[in-house]
Amino acid sequence: MSKRLGFVLAILLMVFVMPTALFAQDDDPVVIYFFPGGSPGGTFATVVYNGAVHAAEILGDRVQMHYLWSEWSPQIMVTQLEQAIAANPDGIAIMGHPGDDAYRPFVEEAIAKGIIVTSQNATLPELQAEFASQGFGYVGQELYASGWTLGQGILQRANVAPDDHALVWGLKSQPTRGQRTQGVIDALEDGGLVVDYIEISAEVDKDAANGIPIIVGYLQANPKCKVVVTDHGNLTSAQQAYFEAAGYGPDEIYGAGFDLSPATVVSIKSGYTDLVLDQQPFLQGFLPVMQIYLTKKFGFSGLHIDTGGGLIGPDNIDFIAPLAEKGIR
Repeated sequence: MSKRLGFVLAILLMVFVMPTALFAQDDDPVVIYFFPGGSPGGTFATVVYNGAVHAAEILGDRVQMHYLWSEWSPQIMVTQLEQAIAANPDGIAIMGHPGDDAYRPFVEEAIAKGIIVTSQNATLPELQAEFASQGFGYVGQELYASGWTLGQGILQRANVAPDDHALVWGLKSQPTRGQRTQGVIDALEDGGLVVDYIEISAEVDKDAANGIPIIVGYLQANPKCKVVVTDHGNLTSAQQAYFEAAGYGPDEIYGAGFDLSPATVVSIKSGYTDLVLDQQPFLQGFLPVMQIYLTKKFGFSGLHIDTGGGLIGPDNIDFIAPLAEKGIR
């Protein structure tokens, strides 16, 4: 059994098997401010949110939840952390996109006030190392490794040869979060491919439909491109729309990316998307809520749980598809 699976099972056993007396209601619920990441209704952020909601439903009136949506903006996330600290909750579950340096003064302030802080989706290795004993954990993918895994999966499955061209459309400029994009690029280049890179703009980050003219323009200017990798769940869910707008049919471009959604399931089944790395965002919502609760009640230190690594394509999509439709995978 992997360490990752062992950690997950340990927490679930705590919740479902421990005597009820251990979870007896105190005078006040544990108040948690939670960052789902994007915007309400967004493909990835909604699954994170669903996981947090499910954890809160299990804990019932033992917790009181507040959700802060950030449109995936690191600047908004930092501002929201300040706002959450001002409310003096018991715990805050943050997205790691702004990075260690941007978050540090606020995390230090929160912990000095006795607020538990933990993280999800993008690692904050320095803060986690310093404050793990006070409940600072991480639930999410190992960023660079996830990118490398997807890149290697493409090389193994796509009909590509050295000097073929690939486009990686990602977030390389963001601290920590950009490691996943770099992992994809390094893997593809290690396999001999020529990689073009486009940074996802704030407008496309907020609404994937804004990326249609960008991808159409690129593909029209680069007809020899054989692989397109979108390092963002919302953009991956739009791959079919992107390729159709550029005049491509199923299986004409090898489409790869991250994260499942109902639209991505359709795109895989229709042949427009070929390979997706699923970082299981439901767990990135569910487990940080449990982390804060268990740290508050029992003093558990922060857990580091890797949720990424599974590759999904036409060969296994039929099993996963019903869960994606329910907003679980």
